Amino acid sequence: MNEELGITIGMAARAAREHLGLTQAEVAERIGLVHPVYSRLERGKMLPSVPSLYRLCQELRVSPETMLGLTPTGDVRKGSKKQPPREGDDAPDLRRLLHLARKLDAEKLDALLHVASVLAR
Repeated sequence: MNEELGITIGMAARAAREHLGLTQAEVAERIGLVHPVYSRLERGKMLPSVPSLYRLCQELRVSPETMLGLTPTGDVRKGSKKQPPREGDDAPDLRRLLHLARKLDAEKLDALLHVASVLAR
């Protein structure tokens, strides 16, 4: 299995699912997978079949290009140069970062802000 592609598809699927406010179980049922299999897909531990990828793109309202990381904001392959997200842009990576940041306590959030400030220089 191509691990990079699995991670790319998983991240795109999770970001789109969260953006739509759906649970993993809801998406799994809609595309005809059992919940544990869909969970593995989102974690990048497996690649979907072509029919499953097609149904996933339809249910999550994401283009196949975005799901496969072929768009500028969806490309997470090594060495690729990504455009920095614009303000108000709903890039999957930015949504994922915000989702994770909301789970942090004040001390860890402060540390994340410090790291982000240094990286943005």
